[in-house]
Amino acid sequence: MHLTDEEQDRYARHIAMPSIDEAGQLKLKAASVLIVGIGGLGSPASFYLAAAGVGKIGLLDHDIVELSNLQRQIIHSTNDLNKPKVHSAKQKLSELNPNVHIEAYDRRLTADNASEIFRGYDFVVDGSDNFPTKFLIAETCHLLKIAYSHAGIDEFIGQTLTVIPGETACCRCIFDLLPEPDEVKRGPIGFLPGVIGTIQAGEAIKYILGQGKLLTDRLLVFDAQNSMLRTIPVRRNQKCLLCGSSTQDEC
Repeated sequence: MHLTDEEQDRYARHIAMPSIDEAGQLKLKAASVLIVGIGGLGSPASFYLAAAGVGKIGLLDHDIVELSNLQRQIIHSTNDLNKPKVHSAKQKLSELNPNVHIEAYDRRLTADNASEIFRGYDFVVDGSDNFPTKFLIAETCHLLKIAYSHAGIDEFIGQTLTVIPGETACCRCIFDLLPEPDEVKRGPIGFLPGVIGTIQAGEAIKYILGQGKLLTDRLLVFDAQNSMLRTIPVRRNQKCLLCGSSTQDEC
């Protein structure tokens, strides 16, 4: 695998960084990232992963673009209303970087198809908006030993955690049971998923490059209303229903 002259020019700012250089850019080109949910979180994450030159990006979402999405889901536009989100996003990402292979999965994620879809990807970005899907993502990544970025947003608060299955705390260490569903849709403030989704893209890129300190074993929490950013240490819960010691013994 090599970089073409066009890619050398496109990624010149990366290549000029001693910590990345051409070898790092080739790692990105050889890598694959799956994004589940092409909404508020998935929009910025997909843009920055495509711009960075990740070789293959999977987009998974079963929804269509609705007018109420456009306040925060910046990959879609008014002209995309009623289109499947994955096709709307694929068009934008291909225009941004035609070197990247975009795989669109216009379907709902289920326990029956999750392993088949996830298998072969190097990293998963959880951009979903409900806990059943988040738990399914965590379970599938744990089963297949795929690193992933968990995130959640609500009104003015966003949070994210990176998980290396079998090595670090998982999202089920924090959220052991499914919360009661909230029927009232509140927010989030439009720019919040942009901040968190961009951090998720950064975690995927750092993981691929083997650079920097990931958000493992610590939950990053951003309070957009008060402009406060903090990290909370998270330990692996030995009684975790997904990655706890008793669960591992059963496996």
